[in-house]
Amino acid sequence: MERLRDMLTDQPDMHGIEAHLDSIDADRRVQEIRTLGRSHQARLFTAAKGHRPLSLDDLVPKDRAPMQEVVHLGKNSLPAFNHFAKVLVRPELTTQTELWGYNKAGSFIETVVGPGYFVAYPYEIPGEVLVDYLRLPSDRPPHWPVILPNSARLSRFVYGGTQDILRGVSRHVTIGRATKGGKPMSAWFVLCRQDES
Repeated sequence: MERLRDMLTDQPDMHGIEAHLDSIDADRRVQEIRTLGRSHQARLFTAAKGHRPLSLDDLVPKDRAPMQEVVHLGKNSLPAFNHFAKVLVRPELTTQTELWGYNKAGSFIETVVGPGYFVAYPYEIPGEVLVDYLRLPSDRPPHWPVILPNSARLSRFVYGGTQDILRGVSRHVTIGRATKGGKPMSAWFVLCRQDES
């Protein structure tokens, strides 16, 4: 299950990667993205620049009702606790050009660190999306964790002052890099959107 990993050579063929990811089933897509280590994620982020324009509709498809969650399973470049999900919804006010979400990383991380709430919206570079931990949603689905500021608990060390830049890879897969204070961090993550069965 390392086909994607093997395709991330020094000069990745992004069209080949996109075609491969679009040709396999949902379970295998998740398995393959979760084989990617730090260097693979960094290489994919660089190669994805300008490849596939990403919109909010790629993250939460238009057929989803307001406040209906969409889960993106992921892997980050940390040495531990690196499997997680970003869960997003479209706000009730559909005129808003933003999405609301949080990081689902298991009850231990969510209790000790916090849920890591964010607002996502189009980035200043066309075709990219910013996941902004400096902003908090004004509402949430009832089953989501309580909204906490990212200055609370240990969240201030993880999400405080952080913004993630997201780039499109394929229909379901995105690649991101964290920034803090506007400066890129050595922290990447890859996500795979889960469609309803």
